[in-house]
Amino acid sequence: MVTRRYLRAKVFQAIYASEKNPKENFHVSEKKLDQVIKNCQELSVYFIALLTEMVRYRTMRLEVIKEKINPSQEDLNPNTKFIDNKVIKQIEENIILSQFCKNHKIDWSNRYDFVAQIYFEIANSDFFTTYTESPISCYSEDKKFVLNILSKGFAESKLLHWFLEEKNIHWFDDYNDALLSAYKYIEKYKENLSKQIPLIPLFKSDEDLTFYKDLFRKTLLYNDEYQKRINDKLQHWESERVIESDTILIKMAICELDQFPTIPVKVTINEYLELAKLYSSRKSCVFINGILDRIVIDLKNEGVLNKMGMGLV
Repeated sequence: MVTRRYLRAKVFQAIYASEKNPKENFHVSEKKLDQVIKNCQELSVYFIALLTEMVRYRTMRLEVIKEKINPSQEDLNPNTKFIDNKVIKQIEENIILSQFCKNHKIDWSNRYDFVAQIYFEIANSDFFTTYTESPISCYSEDKKFVLNILSKGFAESKLLHWFLEEKNIHWFDDYNDALLSAYKYIEKYKENLSKQIPLIPLFKSDEDLTFYKDLFRKTLLYNDEYQKRINDKLQHWESERVIESDTILIKMAICELDQFPTIPVKVTINEYLELAKLYSSRKSCVFINGILDRIVIDLKNEGVLNKMGMGLV
């Protein structure tokens, strides 16, 4: 499930790309934006599917080890706590998840060597050793271990990050959001659930779906009006001297202030200052904050800052 900050970031990237390619049709740009956001859910399922593939790899390795000419007692009676993990078994048996993987061609089985590398990264971790050597064997411990793989193993794996970025360049930015979505999905697992555990929806509500679409469309629709408001506040600065990312973030913020009555002013400003830390220069936060503060005053004086409901908070 993606956050609104994630959606704002994707809209920013889409508008930036659109301005760099002015010949591209608006509807084409919007379809690309839709696909980028949908891909985040696909990435979260890649993480989940990797769990079952690591178990499959470990199972195969144990069979190979047993075939050694002179197997030791440890070879013949290995620790199978990882491959017996109840939560991962639920994931593997989940019909809905399997169908999603089939529809989106999510398949790790042809990446045997890479899965092996990721498995050994996890197997060499402290939390893996603690789990496999613990005498406690229960569903809650299994679930805690799987969550540790996501939050500690996958989150810190430079190899996995690199591999997925190579598959889709947008996944460099989406990595943590998709991983968080996968984490929240596993958190909802409970013992004795059916084999049809639904995926976490991409959006928290239909409002989030309309939010990012309206933000993209209306920022572009009122582009000239918002640019004029910015120019009026630049004083001795020329608009050409303002870096492009700052201008886009300010326009998006004005759009929220102007077109989204249920979003509080403070939330809007704080969100775009956070995005500025990621996508603009070191001094951008101060500049953007100063421009927006003055524009808010103008909107109030003009009587067009009409907030209602949660927007009044």
